[in-house]
Amino acid sequence: MATPVSNGHTTLIKTKPRCENRRVLVTGGAGFVGSHLCDFLVSRGDYVICLDNFFTGSKENVAHLLDKPNFELVRHDVVEPISLEVDMIFHLACPASPVHYKWDPIKTAKTSFLGTLNMLELAQRCKARFLISSTSEVYGDPLQHPQTEAYWGNVNCIGERSCYDEGKRIAETLTMDHWREYGTEVRIIRIFNTYGPRMALDDGRVVSNFVSQALTGKPMTVYGEGTQTRSFQYISDLIAGMVTVMEGPMIGPFNVGNPGEFTMIELAELVKEVVNPKATIVFQENTSDDPGKRKPDITKIKSALGWEPKVVLRDGLALMVEDFKKRLGV
Repeated sequence: MATPVSNGHTTLIKTKPRCENRRVLVTGGAGFVGSHLCDFLVSRGDYVICLDNFFTGSKENVAHLLDKPNFELVRHDVVEPISLEVDMIFHLACPASPVHYKWDPIKTAKTSFLGTLNMLELAQRCKARFLISSTSEVYGDPLQHPQTEAYWGNVNCIGERSCYDEGKRIAETLTMDHWREYGTEVRIIRIFNTYGPRMALDDGRVVSNFVSQALTGKPMTVYGEGTQTRSFQYISDLIAGMVTVMEGPMIGPFNVGNPGEFTMIELAELVKEVVNPKATIVFQENTSDDPGKRKPDITKIKSALGWEPKVVLRDGLALMVEDFKKRLGV
């Protein structure tokens, strides 16, 4: 559209550059969560740029989107700056399972710090809204139960998991400082355990471990005594929560999770019931710094934005079985 612009003497006609639909950048977009977010954004008509270095993501997760006119896949590591023109940034890039982030802890820390800083600077330049996908791991091994957003956490800053835990904490710090210093429009969510189709088969997280082991006839491995607790949200609930926060009027942080709480023994028994009644359970020594309890208080997001999870664990497990069967070849 031509817009009249005056220079004080004459009126010039400036033509606005052609604009696509809303341009949305998803970093880590070929990962488990990112690919489901890309699905949602593409289906609603946004022009989606999926950025991934394929350290833990997979092109297979977004292969079905490659022929869509409003989807673009870019191989790039967020540790390095990139110049793009976008209206909105969902920043998800970072290894999220202990198996992956412990494999290269320094890279994990750099991704959380430098990657987040680069994306915030891109958001500042483009005047784009920015959402950081933080994690319940910022609460560490919590002394408050359930965890509210006001809780500052109990994190071991020199432990094996701190590359991820402290990495996400500094990512939140950078996000808030960018808002305070430059007015960058930001949002923060803290994601609790999430499961569903496209989870990496080797990511070491408990739901994917149990489902894979049950489907292949291997004993389900419970670490420690199995009394530690977690809450589990299905992927569609997370995507709805993520989009709700991004489009809402408040920065956060917001817990996004399912407050249903299960011990590892209870989860194993439920997987056995839903996936393979013949599955067995074995116990192994627990890993370092494994939190004893983890459960979100979602009062804040529920009251402020009206979001709450809808999928119960039993139904969600059933929804992911066919995907795992196909990829495992069973």
